[in-house]
Amino acid sequence: MAKDKVKEAPAGDAAEGEEGEGASAKKKLPMKMIIIGAVAAVLVLGGGGTAAMIFLKPKPDAEHAKANEHGKEKKKEKKGEKGKEEKTIGTIAEGPDGVLFYTMPNVVVNMQTADGRATFLKLKLTLEVPNQETVDLLEPNMPRLQDMFQTFLRELRPEDLQGSQGSYQLRMEILRRVNLVIAPSKVNAVLIEEMLIN
Repeated sequence: MAKDKVKEAPAGDAAEGEEGEGASAKKKLPMKMIIIGAVAAVLVLGGGGTAAMIFLKPKPDAEHAKANEHGKEKKKEKKGEKGKEEKTIGTIAEGPDGVLFYTMPNVVVNMQTADGRATFLKLKLTLEVPNQETVDLLEPNMPRLQDMFQTFLRELRPEDLQGSQGSYQLRMEILRRVNLVIAPSKVNAVLIEEMLIN
């Protein structure tokens, strides 16, 4: 009898284990189905809602449509007026003997220093330009010029700009670089209106 009890116990445990595995397998299948069903429901409802908004959107009446067309015409007129004004990036002033002075936006760069402390250079430059055609070449090339200034000026050290020799060399380098960008046109001179080193 003891042998029968021992044999029955493992057989019973195995039977319970089989039911446990079967039950967990049955639980996993409905959980997967629930997740798939939920995702499908979200997609169907989202797509249906979007389709309803697109297709059931109220259409404007004739008066509303005319008002919209009138508003669009006014916007087109304003855009045409703005195009005629020709927005300039810098300021232009007339000088003697027909030359123009084109004042560029301020240039601010972080300079190199031997001790690693932050030093900034702020430049206000004016270009002496022979005619309006050269100014018209400067405007669309302004991003190139600003990039050129940034890369060139960042390599300078404060010691490079000391004295009249330093500012003269800075002028000549900037003039050479500007003329390279707008070639075959040329700028007559670069004037440094303001140079601050902080």
